[in-house]
Amino acid sequence: MPHLVAASLLAADFGNLQRDINMVNQSQADWFHIDIMDGSFVPNFSIGTPVVEAIRKHANKPLDVHLMINEPERYLAHFMQLGANILTFHIEATNHVHRAVQVIKQGGVKAGIALNPHTPVSLLENILQDVDLVLIMSVNPGFGGQKFIPSTLEKIKKLNHIRKTIGAGFLIEVDGGVDEHNAPALIESGVDILVAGNTIFSSAHPDKTIQNLKNCCNRVE
Repeated sequence: MPHLVAASLLAADFGNLQRDINMVNQSQADWFHIDIMDGSFVPNFSIGTPVVEAIRKHANKPLDVHLMINEPERYLAHFMQLGANILTFHIEATNHVHRAVQVIKQGGVKAGIALNPHTPVSLLENILQDVDLVLIMSVNPGFGGQKFIPSTLEKIKKLNHIRKTIGAGFLIEVDGGVDEHNAPALIESGVDILVAGNTIFSSAHPDKTIQNLKNCCNRVE
């Protein structure tokens, strides 16, 4: 499967949000990536319900919603009602991982599990056959514009090896410091979805940058 590109709206110009959404709609990007932060699980706040509703109104591509919040199980139904197509929460943020995955999938939404940079992929052992997506954070979550953590590549390779070994069908997504320079190595390591924010929205030609990320390489299976 060709890799996907998810444009992270955390880096968009919120004074011209509809303009940036329209750009992504018309680009080769596959998904909108939306970060929800609570100021507790991560040291920052991000967009709330009204903004997600506005994005859903104008976006014509799937919404990839990433919950960086404590006790995400309390809010799963809410974000599914807002129109999330993919809903990802952090394994570090809840003691009810299987229950949360079941709630998401019962709602007809793809379920994702996310890992902070310090969290080993071995903690996912008992959930990998149940999820649709694993999101590997390649920066410490909470702020945009951080530099990619190089050790992430080995982590992705390890997760990809596990995926092949157990015959699971989940996709591997990476978020944080993704750009046109490290994208080929990420794809080669096993990544299926590149999340990019500043790389896209700080570009003089964001649609061209998305095209470059989309066409950077084709992984050989």
